[in-house]
Amino acid sequence: MPKRGKRYRDAAASLDEDKRYQPEEAISLAKLSATAHFDETVELHIRTGSDPRHADQLVRGVSVLPYGVGKPVRVLVFTQGEAVALAERAGADYVGNDDLIKKIEGGWSDFDVSIATPDMMGRVGRLGRILGRRGLMPNPRTGTVVQPEDVPRAVEEAKKGRVEYRLDCTALIHVPIGKASFQEYQLLGNLTTLMDNIVRSRPSGIKGQYIRSAFLSTTMGPSIQMDVAGVTELKVE
Repeated sequence: MPKRGKRYRDAAASLDEDKRYQPEEAISLAKLSATAHFDETVELHIRTGSDPRHADQLVRGVSVLPYGVGKPVRVLVFTQGEAVALAERAGADYVGNDDLIKKIEGGWSDFDVSIATPDMMGRVGRLGRILGRRGLMPNPRTGTVVQPEDVPRAVEEAKKGRVEYRLDCTALIHVPIGKASFQEYQLLGNLTTLMDNIVRSRPSGIKGQYIRSAFLSTTMGPSIQMDVAGVTELKVE
């Protein structure tokens, strides 16, 4: 095991390893543990009862966090025709078609979210090997392939703090819920929205317990285990 720094050890010493904290208390502890000289990201980590080898047990979705993710989101839109002006007015950082495709093929990837209209997917598809491994490929299942009239809504959602959650090969979900500088009510609001979406996304193929454990952590801090019942009962009113 790598040797932990003093900040980490001090933060870990303040936690009870045998306790399952309620969400509000876990958030408070996470903020206290964020002592690095930068604004640490607060992350949610969930272990599920899903088997990623089965298609009917995969978990994947998107959630628009009410208080954002704490950083500017650079949005790229692949489109053409009248939708170009719609995307630009909605605040997209980059809008284009073949010109952007060539730029990305040349190694450029200075954006956080990509959106495409269906008429562009035939051409954007060749970027799959480049964008797919970075999680930047437009996909209908995550709401990033939209009809031209829906481009403004998709851009606005991405700018507000739209996050994607998905199951990895070890049945875990990792997703940010904001920054340590956020107020506690903001982190709780984001966590509530995200958990509400994840619980609603329960695959039909899972027969046993869906959420087995849930942790909060900051970029440089220790994991804080939450009470499963408490975190799964968070609902958007």
